[in-house]
Amino acid sequence: MIFTGSELKMKQININKNDSSNRLDKFISKSYPKIPQALIYKYIRKKRIKVNEKKSNPSYKLKENDVVSLYINDEFFEEESYSDDFKNAPSNLDIVYEDENIIIVNKKAGLIVHPDKNFQTDCLINRIKNYLYEKNEYNPSEENTFAPSLVNRIDRNTCGMVIAAKNSESLRILNEKMKNREIHKSYICIACGKFQKKSDILKGILEKNCDLNKVYVKNKNVRNNLSKTILTKYKSLETGKDFSLLEVELLTGRTHQIRAHLSSIGHPLLGDGKYGKNSVNRRLGYKYQALCSYKLEFDFQNDTGILSYLNKKQFILPEEKIWFIKDFYENMMN
Repeated sequence: MIFTGSELKMKQININKNDSSNRLDKFISKSYPKIPQALIYKYIRKKRIKVNEKKSNPSYKLKENDVVSLYINDEFFEEESYSDDFKNAPSNLDIVYEDENIIIVNKKAGLIVHPDKNFQTDCLINRIKNYLYEKNEYNPSEENTFAPSLVNRIDRNTCGMVIAAKNSESLRILNEKMKNREIHKSYICIACGKFQKKSDILKGILEKNCDLNKVYVKNKNVRNNLSKTILTKYKSLETGKDFSLLEVELLTGRTHQIRAHLSSIGHPLLGDGKYGKNSVNRRLGYKYQALCSYKLEFDFQNDTGILSYLNKKQFILPEEKIWFIKDFYENMMN
């Protein structure tokens, strides 16, 4: 409810489950991005931002059913209405696993995960939002700051499993576990050529060119903030005349890491238009890179709260879900 005065406007926000555990200052910053950070702290100190009608601290962790009151100048309440563009995206998903906290989806090659300037509506996260909206599990009009969110991302032309969190607590936990490398992702792919070693851990320095949206792998360090050490573990599963079927595990997670790292040692992915061999791709008719995020393993090392039941769970896509596997055995083993 909003009450209007001569210069100030008062608004009360009821904290729901997805807002709980947020710091007060972070919650205000997300809710009203037009308020400068320094002013948020001043308003809290001057009791123009209160919790349950009492003075609070910026670091206070909000609880469900708290009421945040703001006595703030009108211009800061100029809110953008929530977007319902996601309703225009298809709601059909290839669901690998789902419960009340998370959903794991098998993304098809060619579908972008987040909207960009060319794909504003039809993207994976909008499909997930629409799916949950139709199930009455998500309604943006009932949320202050939360929306279902992806925990991991894969490239537009890569297929495979992507995890999304349905609530803020699950998102917080999974983001932490992903950062601490307690969620293991394995990929399967077709690479050009035959590998001298059946398995190996490749090491390199990855340097990103933001203007070209491309990365380069080098053997020695470059003093550059955009340079990162990468480790890529591979195992050759099958070898054909000109191609190899690999399982790859990311020991570090960087932009285009698998594609660029394998290309840098002379084994680019089949179908990769950016790092691969376009003459080979055209000859064989591949418009997407033969790369799939096919296995997820949850290996939590400490308490995971509401997601403890996921610990040690493993999800593997069957071969029939990986579009290029059949091609490899039918055409490339000859």
